[in-house]
Amino acid sequence: MTVERSLRLIAGAFVTLSVLLGIYVNANYLWFTLFVGLNLFQSGFTNWCPMMAILRKAGVPGGAARTSRA
Repeated sequence: MTVERSLRLIAGAFVTLSVLLGIYVNANYLWFTLFVGLNLFQSGFTNWCPMMAILRKAGVPGGAARTSRA
């Protein structure tokens, strides 16, 4: 599994978990959902995400270069 796929899985799990916690435990957990969303938003502009750095240091391989099929 690549860093990019791992990042998507982790972000999706964090958002799902924090929304469920916000609904069933305490609405303040929704702040974590906002944090994850803003982090993903800024990483779209800067191409840097703290979780990707953590995954790379943990030894998760990077994605292969994609080739276009024309």
